[in-house]
Amino acid sequence: MIVVVGGGITGLATGQALARAGVDFMVVEEAGRVGGVIRSAEVEGRVLDWGPQRTRLTPQIRSLVRELGIEDEVLTAPADLDLFVFRDGKLREVPFSPQAFVRSDLVSTGGKLRMLLEPFTGGPRPEERVSKYFRRKLGNEIYETIVAPLYGGLYASDPADMEVGLSLIHVLRNFGIGRSLLVALLRKGGRITPPPACSFKAGMQTLPDALAASLGDRVSTDTAVTSLRRHGGGWVVSIQASEGRREISAEHVVLSVPAPVAARLLEPVAPEVAETVGRLRYNPLGVVHLDADTPLHGLGFQVAFTERNRALRGVTFNHSLFGRNRLYTAYLGGALRPDVTHLSAERLGEIAAREFRDTTGYEARPIHADHEWVPAWDVSWRGLWSMPLPQGITLTGNWWSRPGLPGRLTEAEGVARVLTEGVEA
Repeated sequence: MIVVVGGGITGLATGQALARAGVDFMVVEEAGRVGGVIRSAEVEGRVLDWGPQRTRLTPQIRSLVRELGIEDEVLTAPADLDLFVFRDGKLREVPFSPQAFVRSDLVSTGGKLRMLLEPFTGGPRPEERVSKYFRRKLGNEIYETIVAPLYGGLYASDPADMEVGLSLIHVLRNFGIGRSLLVALLRKGGRITPPPACSFKAGMQTLPDALAASLGDRVSTDTAVTSLRRHGGGWVVSIQASEGRREISAEHVVLSVPAPVAARLLEPVAPEVAETVGRLRYNPLGVVHLDADTPLHGLGFQVAFTERNRALRGVTFNHSLFGRNRLYTAYLGGALRPDVTHLSAERLGEIAAREFRDTTGYEARPIHADHEWVPAWDVSWRGLWSMPLPQGITLTGNWWSRPGLPGRLTEAEGVARVLTEGVEA
């Protein structure tokens, strides 16, 4: 028996991979629903998402959607949507080709000329801060205007707090980037075209809900793991459910839970590991859904790091992405403005509406506001992967490796492969 603790997308995908292999397992989730950070609901007749607003329709996502029989639920964004950055009082289109870059008003002529030096600069250094790497490669202007808001926005982080070897090196390798960013881009024809953005008619939670339905009674919600203890060559997992307390014998335990929860469960059995995991930082985000009548058309926008006085860091245009009438999702705070932690939902909504008006020129009304926490992937991740885990314990999740839904699926399949090598069906 393998016990997967946590019914987020990683835990469920791990269960799905184990089910394909015919392995005995169960997934336990403390909350009354599955999905973890993926959460959807209908408010005022519109589908709202907290956590990821979309994913990419990669071959891996397509395959899973087909396996789960939810192809008819998929919404695909139009292919012509642009991404913008707010800088110096205006939304400016992000250039994704050499021709667009030459014409762009997002970067000055001096900034464009500075980038031509990039092939003559050195390659990535694992111990280097991400901000320093991009500054010396592309110059200060391109870093603060394009790279910092787009890359930092993935983690709600400040790249000055992130190290290349911890958070960036795997991205560079995936894109075949060695010493030069520009040379690698030109080898790809000057433009990187990702798979189309997608969601689901009832929101992103459709995916974890379908996974849970596929796994049936092997998924147990409202079931909290209270402790782990060794027993022989395996583990005893103590759980608290509505029917009371009980213990489960497990050959292996997969902890697919937020880092603070993993640290709490590991503290009695692996205190040094628990201490390392417990030090990981999460960045605070205010997530505000707005109603606004605008002609804005695109994926959304990020706010340049030159605009540090703003709480608003980015907005997703759900209206043009997936036809969700007048819906826009604003993100406030992150590493640059951690004070959003202390703001009430009402105050978050007020700030989001005001700064939406300041950046776009259009009025907006808050529909719903909430607080979320995002793994920072900063220097607190040092030493995480070199620590010796107890035998029979595996860690997974968006704080462990491969952020993003396609990355979650890849990790889940990898975990299942490792486990099935030594586990009898």
